[in-house]
Amino acid sequence: MTRAEPTEARLALAPGARVGIIAGGGSLPVEVAAGLVRQGHAPFIILVDGEVDREADFAEYAQERLALEQIGSLVSLLKRQRISHLVLAGEIRRRPRLSKVRPTLGLLAIIPSLVVALARGDDGLLKMLTRGLEKRGITVVGAHQVVPELAASEGTLTTAAPRQSDWRDIQAGRAAAKAIGALDIGQAAVAIGGRAIALEGVEGTRGLLERTRDLRGHGRLAGKERGVLVKCAKPDQELRADLPSIGPETVEAAHAAGLAGIAVEAGHALVLEGPATLARANALGLFIVGLPAMEPANGQ
Repeated sequence: MTRAEPTEARLALAPGARVGIIAGGGSLPVEVAAGLVRQGHAPFIILVDGEVDREADFAEYAQERLALEQIGSLVSLLKRQRISHLVLAGEIRRRPRLSKVRPTLGLLAIIPSLVVALARGDDGLLKMLTRGLEKRGITVVGAHQVVPELAASEGTLTTAAPRQSDWRDIQAGRAAAKAIGALDIGQAAVAIGGRAIALEGVEGTRGLLERTRDLRGHGRLAGKERGVLVKCAKPDQELRADLPSIGPETVEAAHAAGLAGIAVEAGHALVLEGPATLARANALGLFIVGLPAMEPANGQ
């Protein structure tokens, strides 16, 4: 089965629009940049120092490097480069150290809000950042708005489809993922045998799947088959940044953990390196399914 057409409408960019990408780790910023070029918009890349692992893929683009602790100079950089739209793309593995942040007049004004946002977790920090940028005339857009083909479509995206028992796991995993998402802890859960057995923490999805693999030989999981990884956006999440994502490595890790498949929310999750991800899932016999974003998961 081939992947369905995306339901998200592509963001209409004016001819003179200049789009910047704050690039972290992984393939997402690379795919966003390539999507913009296909639309006739050459992006300006802001490489987050120490986070980008595919720098060679940005060699052809205008770019500048920025440390997290230089966040106070971000707005002036965007204005200097005449950036009208900004995409936050890629994994940022650490937070800025406030003790090393270089103060500016603009940053000093929002330091109290920054401290509160850091205390509230990743989503609180992202919301503060996007609102602060938009107050200064920068339109923040999501990767799924610029390159909607990255967004997961609704339905089964692979040759293999969930069994009836898998739908029980999907429901249990989705409920657990939403619960930890409400606490801004993580976006994913693994369910086996109709109950959640592992939740995503600061170690991310890779660590979650490694724990699941290690648990296979212990206690109530001994001899259990199948199981599902479910990734969901957090309730009230800032959807323009940090959407849940899966890629070829997720498929490999899910297979190594003995899982039967992966479920994500259609339109609220990204399938990175889509053809490779689906091809690998098909080769390994895993299913990938896009769930209705606003409705309970079911087998219909």
